[in-house]
Amino acid sequence: MKILYSGGGTMGSVSPLIAIHQQLIKKEKIKALWLGTKNGPEKKIIEKADIKFKPIISGKLRRYFDLRNILDLIKIKFAFWQSFFIILKFKPNIILSAGGFVAVPVAWAGWLLRIPVIIHQQDVRPGLANKLMALFAKKITVAFDVSLKNFSSKKTVLIGNPIRSISNFQDTISKKNLNFKFQNQLPIVLIMGGGTGALKINQLTWASLDELTKFCNIIHLTGKDKNNKKIINNNYKSFEFLDNEIFNAINSADLVITRAGLSSLTELAYLKKPVIIIPIPNSHQEDNAKYFANKNACIYLKQKELTPNKLIQEIQNLLQDKNKQKQLSENINKIFIDYSGEKMIEIINSFA
Repeated sequence: MKILYSGGGTMGSVSPLIAIHQQLIKKEKIKALWLGTKNGPEKKIIEKADIKFKPIISGKLRRYFDLRNILDLIKIKFAFWQSFFIILKFKPNIILSAGGFVAVPVAWAGWLLRIPVIIHQQDVRPGLANKLMALFAKKITVAFDVSLKNFSSKKTVLIGNPIRSISNFQDTISKKNLNFKFQNQLPIVLIMGGGTGALKINQLTWASLDELTKFCNIIHLTGKDKNNKKIINNNYKSFEFLDNEIFNAINSADLVITRAGLSSLTELAYLKKPVIIIPIPNSHQEDNAKYFANKNACIYLKQKELTPNKLIQEIQNLLQDKNKQKQLSENINKIFIDYSGEKMIEIINSFA
């Protein structure tokens, strides 16, 4: 089977496709190609998954007036023809995407060439990229039941959200990693801002660090080129980015502070971690955070209302409340109906 994957720019549109690929290659011989962005964080992860990666031109349509939309329309036109000829040459049986603007011209070109297109909607609120691809898709899969109403009922299916191979989780976690060991017995808090980092969360963390490290250890994922190398603290470890080691970092943590990207939240849900969510303001992430909070599956904090003192207090309160931690851990694990991706595999096989 030949599969053409497309997505990138952030890891959100990448992780579920990697998960599906890992399941597929266990069952049959797959020849795969990935069309992604030139400067996004996805290339390294995709090539580690043994998928050939090819960058294409990527444009973005904004839902507000911006002169950059004119240039990006030109980029999308070039990307369409670029995708068209790549598809003609590769001859995939199916095209699979989980969002990202880089995938839009790929899906359009695939539809024109009569290649079945399947898209996966992770977030509670549908992204513009998936909306633009939905009319051309043969099948749409969603992570949440509330998302079913956003697409055609005739071709939309609830499947939960696939995670990268469970065996990878178990293998990585079983290996001792000294990077996440501290010389004390204090609880460990993992702070991460998504694949590209989050400057505001970084700043809040650094401003709170002296007080936080009195009662907990901090593992901090800052994002590429956002590390503060001047900090010297035995109870603080920082990394720009973690690949499979992220599973070990999550497993080591008693509490996780995160943005509301669905790929990260799915992995945290699978590992039953109590989380504090700080979504990107005025974005689809706020809908994700509200959904989790309404299910009593997280502590939801609004970035614009957050100060270092408030962050310190929220972390300290949750670390001291073992019953609340247990409640959050149990509820977050129930958020998704499935983590395996088996339903997606069935859909792929039915078309391919």
